[in-house]
Amino acid sequence: MSLSPKEENIASLLDEAYACRTNNLKRSIELADRSLSLSRSLDDKPLIARSLSNLSLFNMIMGAYDDSIKMSEEAIKYFEELRDEKGIADAKYNIAGVYYKTDNFHLGLVNLIDCITTYRKFGDYHNLSRACKSLGTIYEYFADIKNAIQTYEDAIEAAKRVGDLNLESNAYNPLSGIYLKQGNIPKALELIERSIAIKKQTGDIRGLAFGYYGRGKINLVEKKFSAAERELNEAINIHREMGETLGLGMAYHKIASLYIEEGDITRAKEALHLGLAYSSEYNIVMVKYKCYFQLYRLYKMENDPVNALKYLELYHQQKDAVINAQTLKVIENYELITQMESLEKEARLQLEKAEIIEKKNLAEQSARIKQDFLSTMSHEIRTPLNAVITIASLLGEKKDEEDQQLIDSLKFASNNLLLIINDILDFTKLDAGKTKLDLRPENLKRLLENIKKIYESMATEKGLELRLDIDPALIDSYELDETRLSQILGNLVTNAIKFTQQGTVDVKVTKTGGDEDSDRLLFEVIDTGIGIGEEFQKDVFESFSQAQSAKTRKAGGSGLGLAIVKKLVDLHESDIKLKSTLGQGSVFFFELQLKRAASVAKREARQAESLNGKTVLLAEDNLINAMVVGKLLSNWKMVVDHAKNGKEAVEKSKAKSFDYILMDIHMPEMDGYEATQHIINEDNPNSKTPIFALTADITAEAQEEYQPMFNGFLRKPIEIDKLYEAFIQSV
Repeated sequence: MSLSPKEENIASLLDEAYACRTNNLKRSIELADRSLSLSRSLDDKPLIARSLSNLSLFNMIMGAYDDSIKMSEEAIKYFEELRDEKGIADAKYNIAGVYYKTDNFHLGLVNLIDCITTYRKFGDYHNLSRACKSLGTIYEYFADIKNAIQTYEDAIEAAKRVGDLNLESNAYNPLSGIYLKQGNIPKALELIERSIAIKKQTGDIRGLAFGYYGRGKINLVEKKFSAAERELNEAINIHREMGETLGLGMAYHKIASLYIEEGDITRAKEALHLGLAYSSEYNIVMVKYKCYFQLYRLYKMENDPVNALKYLELYHQQKDAVINAQTLKVIENYELITQMESLEKEARLQLEKAEIIEKKNLAEQSARIKQDFLSTMSHEIRTPLNAVITIASLLGEKKDEEDQQLIDSLKFASNNLLLIINDILDFTKLDAGKTKLDLRPENLKRLLENIKKIYESMATEKGLELRLDIDPALIDSYELDETRLSQILGNLVTNAIKFTQQGTVDVKVTKTGGDEDSDRLLFEVIDTGIGIGEEFQKDVFESFSQAQSAKTRKAGGSGLGLAIVKKLVDLHESDIKLKSTLGQGSVFFFELQLKRAASVAKREARQAESLNGKTVLLAEDNLINAMVVGKLLSNWKMVVDHAKNGKEAVEKSKAKSFDYILMDIHMPEMDGYEATQHIINEDNPNSKTPIFALTADITAEAQEEYQPMFNGFLRKPIEIDKLYEAFIQSV
């Protein structure tokens, strides 16, 4: 369809705006603004959408992040109406740029993966190069250097396919930085010189500034301070003139490092405060917390404990805020929103179907719908949590003392979120009688200490003391279901803390009897809280009940905690009981008969050498989870081959033999059940290979027809010790 003269003029303005973004961003914004105004006057939706997308890009580069997000979201509405997939990807690229430059790297990652999928589909190598370069930055932030290098190289290859020298050189800069960190200075210098030469050839002034910054870093490492200062100041001047906020903040931080090396503390502080001013104004988190840390070091060197502590606390607060954003927003703003829309649609279809056959078999159909919904819900919500919790565990293994507190906070926040989700899912499963105890030798004393550690900070924040009293008559290890006992005590302790305003919460375990091979233990959770009136005590273990009205109660919660506790204690063939006096406190208590077990060696002392070189076929459609599991297995020196769906897993299984197969259940093209049937029932080199279901669907292992197909069921979020034990037992 041909354009009118007015439309051709607008399209020309947009092309010019995009072309001059490398040396005159202000001009780009002026042209795009004019294009948007003209497009709106013509009510030309394709040109309005394109103008908004371009304006979003330019504003993102300038650091006007709120405007950038707003314009991209408006552009997406037009592109969706026009069914323009590539237009949607362009707008998402701008949104991803805002996320990874500010405080939400995971959302940057998932948006970029969406973009890359679309660009590959349409063969758009220009934009594919841009997206891969940005994705590499996020991988680098996660310290996933292997994927970062591969993605930067993908960006270079895509740029070469369309002959775009600027995009090619854009990826040389971060690659140079990686090689510099690895100590390969000649390779780092070769790449940055190549980038600078291209930028000078093409006239990309903004990109040239990043090249000067990269060469300045190399000179700084080589102690060529004069040359480093000259390069970094040149980068600062260009970034300031071009309005490039991220680059300016990075350059100020790096030149401060140079001044520290030279012993010029005054100039270092000045540069850091300038870097903070820009990073605070534009919420550039990566620069902000680096500046805080440098200021902490400077004041510590000057023996100024007041300011040193101030900036150390700001550093921790900023990093903590980033980590919390990663934990929560990736679930709330991406996976949960998109998946819940799917769940709601599925629920409506299921309900319609139930109404049609209601007269014939209402009870059976309702149960099936409930089971299907539970299966889908558990899979779709626990899948993104798998990435969050496993990343936290991997980071924790590094045992960097400086970041350990932050990592512990991340683990606490993500595990708390998992507990809330488990409350809802487990109640449904318990209510249907689908839960069984998984008894195995466990160190009870260590389990109790861990529960105290998990909830101690929650108590401390309210000014309470959480105490643990273990009877010396207890031995170390018993046969028990660690997950279920932790869930019982966790719910009781959380409730006690919620409804206690001052005083103490005590967890007490006492041996009350036993026989030749087992002990009878009394578990008590005692608080000095508000207490529960007699009229409410008979109802507290019912689902969704609250001892106070919703208007007056101060503590949150789903109202399922005590109902789940009752069902789990019932599962142990025991009873949960309550003693409470209004205004004085409560005691929740129960007894368990536990079989004594041999001492359990610490799992932390595991030796993964026996897995060195073992091959794993990982069938997983979620790219983030695939990356996380791959990183975990590579830590054990295992070799991972990734299949993105069941069909691809079957094809890969035909090509070579593997030591293990990890099979997700819910996948496109072909699900995990069908893929496993093909592998074990056909002429396949992996027909006898151990296959483990790795799934977020908590109902999967209860489906008896599928149990013989797998060597075991492993849940998401991944329980690292159980995954390791499954591999070791199959060696």
